[in-house]
Amino acid sequence: MRAVSRIAPALVAGAALLGVLLLWGATQAESGLPVTELQVGERTLSVEIAADEPARRKGLMHREELADDQGMLFVWEHPARYAMWMRNTYIPLDVAFIDTDYRITNIETMEPQTTTLHEAKRDVLYALEVNAGWFEENDISAGDRIDDLPHALGKK
Repeated sequence: MRAVSRIAPALVAGAALLGVLLLWGATQAESGLPVTELQVGERTLSVEIAADEPARRKGLMHREELADDQGMLFVWEHPARYAMWMRNTYIPLDVAFIDTDYRITNIETMEPQTTTLHEAKRDVLYALEVNAGWFEENDISAGDRIDDLPHALGKK
């Protein structure tokens, strides 16, 4: 029972965020996750939003491809030094860890089917996964801000 009481607030917060995103105009992907547009540098990405524990745990697992203009945005309730791995993930990905000021703390390239942990260099609230090489190809690097992030998430 104690574990449920710890999980329940996070599930409620995640469900509330998903509801806000759907009301804000986000659509739904085949995965059932909300999708929104996110301006990153000069490019617009269509991103699935993983804002609850089950969605974050699954991430992009079992996908065989990801279009160049797509990605997944991971959203947590509290800033921390989160880490990602590639178990059951078949495509090479880059992950940009993003802090509460919408600044990229670091970008890591992740190889498919590995359990190597790729960790944020400091506390973050978001992580953005795209195809490996996407950030470099689009001249996006650590220190850059993603100013569109609050708008994409329906925040003011």
